[in-house]
Amino acid sequence: MPATPDAAELTAEDAKLVTLARSARARTGAAEGAALRDDIGRTYAASTVALPSLRLSALQAAIAAAVSSGSDRVEAVCVAGVAGPLAEADRALITDLGVELVLLAGADGTVRRV
Repeated sequence: MPATPDAAELTAEDAKLVTLARSARARTGAAEGAALRDDIGRTYAASTVALPSLRLSALQAAIAAAVSSGSDRVEAVCVAGVAGPLAEADRALITDLGVELVLLAGADGTVRRV
């Protein structure tokens, strides 16, 4: 796995995704938060949805918000609170959308590229 980038290695826009993902997670107390940037610079953030009749990962929720708002390409994503590797469904979404930059922000404060 690539080395953990320090804050100086992240662009301002990438650092913004980390902040948004962490904020989404903290605001709702959810297991995960996610944020993404589409190809025209719009950002979307969401947290895990865990209802009796609907379950979405934070990344699935953020992508659903972006796609339902008209985005068809995602440049970068950050998922905060991930304890291990991304779930298969999340990896499939990243592949479907051709996401180039994937950041994972651990609960311990680390940020790593995938």
